[in-house]
Amino acid sequence: MVFDATNYVIFLVAIILILGGFLGMYIENEFEGWFSLYVSPLMIVGGFAMVAFGIVKKPAESSKTDAAS
Repeated sequence: MVFDATNYVIFLVAIILILGGFLGMYIENEFEGWFSLYVSPLMIVGGFAMVAFGIVKKPAESSKTDAAS
């Protein structure tokens, strides 16, 4: 498989961050609000950075040893 379970967890956290950022902008609904100007954009950029990290991260190599050897 291309992605491991940890990649999907990273994607899920990233989607939550992105949606939380946009939701924060929508809820505050002010042009000069503190949350919509500073926190929400950082959450969105962090979410997109996590998506990129989740794509680039390789699955962990399992060190399976052969018992018959």
